[in-house]
Amino acid sequence: MVHVLGSRILLRPADPERSRAFYGEQLGLAVYREFGTGPERGVVYFLGGGFLEVSGRSQSRPDPAVRLWLQVADVAAAHDELRAAGVPIVRPPVREPWGLIEMWIEDPDSTPIVLVEVPADHPIRYRPGI
Repeated sequence: MVHVLGSRILLRPADPERSRAFYGEQLGLAVYREFGTGPERGVVYFLGGGFLEVSGRSQSRPDPAVRLWLQVADVAAAHDELRAAGVPIVRPPVREPWGLIEMWIEDPDSTPIVLVEVPADHPIRYRPGI
């Protein structure tokens, strides 16, 4: 059995500087650590209980099966903040049939990002009888 001590998502952007500006400035993710120097330096951002590392460079498009799922406290507030920061909104907040409120954006390399609000009455947060 593998005993996992930590984890992070690794992104290899086409333009590291542009991606660092997106994740650090436009989304406002807090920096956990940086390594290396110059335009190719790596940055690891906090993602709630996980981390997102933006480092290296890739000439290929991201795999369409990969998506980032980021839970936020208030999707409507995130929508307003991100729109004001110039982040293109792919789809505004919508309450899905499964009860979550989701908004879609994408990073500069077209990696889909789903911002999710879990309403107070959703089974993820509330289980009657327990």
